[in-house]
Amino acid sequence: MEVVGITLSAEQARLARERYAHLPVRILLQDYRDLSGSFDRVVSVGMIEHVGYKNYPVYLRAVQRVLKDDGLFLLHGIGSPISVTRTDPWIDRYIFPNGMMPSLQQLGAAAEGLFVLEDWHNLGTDYDRTLMDWRRRFKQAWPGLKAKYGETFYRMWDYYLCCSAASFRAKKNQLCQLVFSKPGNHRTYLPVR
Repeated sequence: MEVVGITLSAEQARLARERYAHLPVRILLQDYRDLSGSFDRVVSVGMIEHVGYKNYPVYLRAVQRVLKDDGLFLLHGIGSPISVTRTDPWIDRYIFPNGMMPSLQQLGAAAEGLFVLEDWHNLGTDYDRTLMDWRRRFKQAWPGLKAKYGETFYRMWDYYLCCSAASFRAKKNQLCQLVFSKPGNHRTYLPVR
């Protein structure tokens, strides 16, 4: 098995190449729209929130183009139960500039004609616990980070983690994992739960 990872971050590419040098993993520093080749599986984790609602169709067409006819596409990301075209101004300014959570309607419209939905799993209530664990670890690590980041960063990040956890707990946000196949793929997909 060979894995190809892509990123726009030079630092992320360098770190991934270091950590996975002993594995059959190739890390490419490039835009998803420029990816070529043919893949049995495409896995997208935490990416869809950063392409923007106008680019959902572009993103899914790029995946469809490189996915083999009998392949599977796993799309994992944070979503919203309602369609929006902009994000919370505070989140946009301080946490995820230009980020946005897609809705079921937006993803469905972008996937129409390109993919067949094999499975949709909402992991949102689990993400509440994940965020609270990140907060606990952040507080534990803070003494070693304090000099570099300062009190304003601490309060901002703590606020973000608490608000995000509450948002998942209240089911305002969702952490979704979708599995798609191409039309005409007659392989049986058995969901893993």
